[in-house]
Amino acid sequence: MSDVAKIIIDGQTYEYPIFTGTEGERGIDISTLRKDTGLITLDPGYVNTGSCTSEITFINGEEGILRYRGYPIEQIAEKSTFLEVAYLLIEGKLPTQDELDTFTHSIKSHTLLHEDIRLMFRAFPLRAHPMAMLSSVMGALSTFYPDTLDPYDPEQVKISMHRILAKMATIAAYSYKYSIGHPFIYPRNELSYAGNLLHMLFATPAETYEVDPVLERAIDVLLMLHADHEQNCSTSTMRLVGSSDANIYASVSAAVNALWGPLHGGANQAVIEMLYDIRDNYKGDGSKYLELAKDKSNNIRLMGFGHRVYKNYDPRARILKKMTKDVLEAVGGSSDILEIAMQLEEIALQDDYFVERKLYPNVDFYSGIIYKAMGIPVNMYTVFFSLGRMPGWLSQWAEHHANPKARIGRPRQIYVGANERDYVPIEKR
Repeated sequence: MSDVAKIIIDGQTYEYPIFTGTEGERGIDISTLRKDTGLITLDPGYVNTGSCTSEITFINGEEGILRYRGYPIEQIAEKSTFLEVAYLLIEGKLPTQDELDTFTHSIKSHTLLHEDIRLMFRAFPLRAHPMAMLSSVMGALSTFYPDTLDPYDPEQVKISMHRILAKMATIAAYSYKYSIGHPFIYPRNELSYAGNLLHMLFATPAETYEVDPVLERAIDVLLMLHADHEQNCSTSTMRLVGSSDANIYASVSAAVNALWGPLHGGANQAVIEMLYDIRDNYKGDGSKYLELAKDKSNNIRLMGFGHRVYKNYDPRARILKKMTKDVLEAVGGSSDILEIAMQLEEIALQDDYFVERKLYPNVDFYSGIIYKAMGIPVNMYTVFFSLGRMPGWLSQWAEHHANPKARIGRPRQIYVGANERDYVPIEKR
């Protein structure tokens, strides 16, 4: 810590330390503000509020930088795997080969669901959204493992994390299979995490399913790119619920529901809908759509551009742009949607309107195209987002509980309602 910030209230000066992070980020520590002054800060959406310190993820939105535990996302996507990234985020370091083998074996040994959990799916309507099933079944898992719910027992936390990472993929696949009336496919533990996920999604008892290595790698990269993203809505939910010492399954269930919101996890679905709208209703002319998007008098919006944090090109989007071409070549799919997407990107990056507003492509711009090419239905996109984000949620939850200064989350408010008034009996109203 160095330097201080001075706040003058009613002629009295108060000093608060300025905290500096390892990457030079600075923040005013106002943890004693209310005790000192009787005042609180008002910050709708917490956009200027740091709720915690963290060693997990660093983002520099102005320069388009994303790092997990210090490692650039570009190197992670090129050289790593999803389970290695999960180990990195949860354990705080890159594993040795033996450590990764042990971790991978542990995850794979927990992929099966209790048969009674499988029966739970029959209670849902066939048209139930997969995210509803995912959050419900995840919350119910705590009832099957009541002996490992202590958030302060390292061994119980470890086994719960491994169970969640493993079973999340199985639950996700089952939610899809149930919605289309297909039998559930048991996991195959000799496959990779991504390969097993594809197998459970697309295999049937009627014929053998061979995992395409291009699609397998694409899923692995997509999961890695979504693995953590600092204190976003769902991650903050994970921490907030966990701060009450709610069990880890309840915390994950809450985080899934937060991610379900269209303003958070549903953006890639909106991108696909926009691209098909341009193809079908604008004859594939992205330039016309962009002109309409500038007009605030209509409801047309450019989806997949801009980000709450990034004021530069989202580094994850750069990675996915190349991978989108590889996936389309592998599946032999139509490239018309990709061509429209690339046209939109090229025009938007040269248009003063979008450049001045720093509306660059984000991770959702290309991820939806990849999922679509693979045959994954739109309502499963957010489920895949949840799968990828799981290591980040778990590591953030664990980091909170490991902090001796952590407290239950309890935001303040400024009341703007009616002043004191007398109760009026119902017969006199």
